[in-house]
Amino acid sequence: MMALPNGAGLSRRGFLAGTGVAVAAVAVGPFSGPLSAWAGEDSDSKQRDAYTWKNAVINGGGFVSGIVFNETARNLIYARTDIGGCYRWQEDSRTWKPLLDWVGRDKWGYSGVVSMATDPVETNRVYAAVGTYTLDWDPNNGAILYSDDRGETWGIAELPFKQGGNMPGRGMGERLVVNPADNAELYLGTPNGNGLWRSKDYGRTWAAVENFPNPGNFVIDPGNIILADNQGVIWIDFDQIGGKIYVGVADPADPLYESEDGGATWQPVPGAAEALGAVDGNRTIPNQSAVDDVNGYLYIATSHDPGPGNAPAASGNGGKIMRLSTQTGEWTDVTPTYNPRGVIPGFGGITVDRQNPGTLMTATRNNWWPDEIIYRSTDSGQTWQLSWDYAEGEERTDRFDMDSSGSPWLSWNGEDQGAAYAVKHGWMIDALAIDPHDPDRIMWGTGATIWGTEELTRWDSQGELIGEDEAGRRIALPVEKFTVGVRVEGLEETAVLDLAALGGALVSAVGDVSGFVHTDLDRAEPMIDADWSTGTSVDFAQSNPDIIVGAGRVHGNEKGHVGVSTDRGKTWRNAARVDGVPGDGHGGTVAISADGSRIVWSPSDTEITPVYSTDLGATWNPVQGLPAGAKIRSDRVRAAVLYSFSGGTFYRSTDGGVTFTDAGAVGLPAGGVEDFRTVPGRKNHVWLAGRGDAKEGISGGMWRSKDGGTTWKKITEFQMADSIGFGKAAKRSGYPAIYTSASIGGKAGIYRSIDGGNKWYRINDDEHQWANAGAAITGDPLLYGRVYLATNGRGIIYGDITA
Repeated sequence: MMALPNGAGLSRRGFLAGTGVAVAAVAVGPFSGPLSAWAGEDSDSKQRDAYTWKNAVINGGGFVSGIVFNETARNLIYARTDIGGCYRWQEDSRTWKPLLDWVGRDKWGYSGVVSMATDPVETNRVYAAVGTYTLDWDPNNGAILYSDDRGETWGIAELPFKQGGNMPGRGMGERLVVNPADNAELYLGTPNGNGLWRSKDYGRTWAAVENFPNPGNFVIDPGNIILADNQGVIWIDFDQIGGKIYVGVADPADPLYESEDGGATWQPVPGAAEALGAVDGNRTIPNQSAVDDVNGYLYIATSHDPGPGNAPAASGNGGKIMRLSTQTGEWTDVTPTYNPRGVIPGFGGITVDRQNPGTLMTATRNNWWPDEIIYRSTDSGQTWQLSWDYAEGEERTDRFDMDSSGSPWLSWNGEDQGAAYAVKHGWMIDALAIDPHDPDRIMWGTGATIWGTEELTRWDSQGELIGEDEAGRRIALPVEKFTVGVRVEGLEETAVLDLAALGGALVSAVGDVSGFVHTDLDRAEPMIDADWSTGTSVDFAQSNPDIIVGAGRVHGNEKGHVGVSTDRGKTWRNAARVDGVPGDGHGGTVAISADGSRIVWSPSDTEITPVYSTDLGATWNPVQGLPAGAKIRSDRVRAAVLYSFSGGTFYRSTDGGVTFTDAGAVGLPAGGVEDFRTVPGRKNHVWLAGRGDAKEGISGGMWRSKDGGTTWKKITEFQMADSIGFGKAAKRSGYPAIYTSASIGGKAGIYRSIDGGNKWYRINDDEHQWANAGAAITGDPLLYGRVYLATNGRGIIYGDITA
C-alpha cells in the first residue's frame, strides 16, 4: 500500500473478479498537512521554512513514449515518458504541467508510464498505466492511476503484476484505452503472459478478460535479461462504425483479434498472420494502430523490433503498413515503397487526421542514419510523401525547417554533415499524433524532445518531393518549407547524476545528454562540449571557481573522459586519454583541488587505477594507495588534501593526490555508500551518506568527521541517506546549511540543517517528491535556502524559501 499524503482517503475495493487477488484503490488527494515536517523541537521558525519548487530548464532530454489528444475536448493533450511521469498540455502558456510529482520513493516505479488514456465522454477523466520495470529492479507491481480532474489528483488501483514503462516496447500501444461506447469500461494490454484486462468502473477495479485467447509470445532475445520480456498484448482500438473491438498481440502467427459483441467473445481476424506476421523473413508484430471511422479503415504499423532503441534488422525490410477494411475484412498493403536508405527497418508511430479522412502519417523506427523519416499520405495510404529525401550530391531536401532554439543542446554540439543534420527529425518516434481538432497541429516525441508545428497542412500544398535525374536516380525537388519547433517546454525528463553550484552558475552531469552550465535557471542552455554520452561527475576549484572539471562516459576511443573548463564553463576541452581506459563508459568521479592545481580521476571500473594530473589533464600519472573505482573528493580549504572512500575504508592524501593512505576510520559501512562531500570553508570537515545494503546486512545513514576522516560520528536520526550537500549559512560565520535526501523515521524526504547537523527539518512536502530523487544535492553558496536536487527522470529541481 502506498504511503498516503496527509488528508488522503483510502478505500478497499475488494477482490478482482475471477482472480482472487486483492486490489486496493487508493485515493490520493491534495496535500493538506504542513509544508514542512521536522525532527525534534525548535522555537526558531526560520528552521521550518516553506519551500517553492521549480525546474532548472533543460526542456526534455529523455524518451517521450506517447502523446495522447482527447478526441472531443480541444487542447486537452497528455504526454507520457519512460521514467519521468506524465504531463498535461497548458495551451495558454504552451507548456506541459507535470502530474506525478507526488510519487514518493516507496512507489518510485509509478514514474514509468507505459500508457495513458483520456476519456472522450467525460473529458475530465484521465488514466495512466504505471510501473517502470518488469524485472525485480522495481520491488512493486504496476498500477492504474485514475483521475477525475485531469490529473490534479489521482487514485490508485494496484495490479498483481509488473508493467514496463522503461522496458523494450514502451512506445507501442496505446495499451490502455477507454471504450468510447461505454466510457466506464477500460481495457489494458499487459506483458509477460498476463493477457488482456478490463475495468467496468472507471478504472477503480480490474480483472483479467478470462476468455481472451492469446497473451502473446514475442520475445526479442530470451538470453538477455532486458530483452527477454514477452511483449504481450500491445494495443486496443475501436471501430465506431461497426462497433468492433480490435486487439493487437505480440504473436507473429496470430497477431490480431476482434470482438463483435462488446468483448464477450474474441476471434482471430482472418488473414492477419499473413498481413502482419513477417517481412522478408523477419518476424514482425503489430506495434501501433489508428482507425479512420469515416472510410472504415484500421491501419496497423508493424516492426520486427518493439523498440525504441535497438539496432535495425541486419538486412531486408523489418515492417510495413497494412490497411484493414473494417466492413469487408479486406487487407491492403499500403507500405511506403521508398526509403532513401534503401530499406525500411520498421515503423513506429501512426496517426490519422480526424478532420480530413484519408490523411494519415507514420514514422520509421530505428532508421538512425542519416535521419528518421516521417511519411504522409492523403489518399488512405495509396501514395506517400517523405519528410526528407536526398538531393544532388551529399545534400538533402526537406519538407520543413527544424527550429531547435527552445532546446539549443539538440544539436549535440555537432555540425551538419551532408544529409546527416546535427538537429534531426528525431529517432525512436513512437509518439506521433495529429490534433483531432486541428489538422495543422502535429506533435511527435523522440528520444530527446517533442517536435511540433501548427502549419502541417502546408505540406500538402508543396510540389512533388521526389523526382529522377537523367541517370534515373531519385532526387528531391525544391519545396517551400514550413517550420517545426520544440514543443517540450515544461516537460523535464533527464536523469541527473551530479551537481555543483558555483554561485551564479550551476553545473550538472546528466545521463544521455552530457551536462549543462546554467547561468539562468529559466533558460535552456547548450550542452557541455566535452564529448560525453553521459556526464557522471563535476567539480570546481573552491578558491578559483573559474576552473571546472567533469567526467563522463564516451563513445569510441578517440576522446578523453575528463573535460576541463578554465572560463567558468563557457568553453571546454577534453583532457588526454588515459592509457588502458577504453571508451564506452568508465565515467567515474573526478575531483579538483581547492586551488585548481591538481585533478584526480577515478574511472568507474574495478580494474583501472585512479590517476592524477598536475597540468589540467594534459598528462596523467597513477595514484598510489587507492583501489580501482574509489570515490574521490577534495578538501574545500586545504589545497594539498583530497579524500577517497571504498569498501568501508576512508583514505586521505596530503600531497595533492599523489598518494593516499588509510585514515584509520572505524565503524563506516562496507558498502551502500552513495555519496560523501567536503564542507566549504571548513578544513577537514567531511560528511558521508549511505543507503546501506539490506541483502548484505549493511545499515545506512549519515556520518560526519571534523578531523579529515580519522574519527566519525553517526547522525542517529537517519536510517538511510542518498546524498549530502552544502549551501550558504543562515547566519554570518555560521555553519553552512546542510541538505540531504534521506529518511527519518521511515519518511524519505529532503532535509535541511542550519546548525551543523544538530537538528533536521524536512523542507519538501508530499506533493513534491519526484519519485527516485536525490542522487546528488547541493545548496547555493550565495543564496541562503536555495537547494538544487538531482532526480532520476524529472531533471534538475531547485527549491527556494517561499516569500
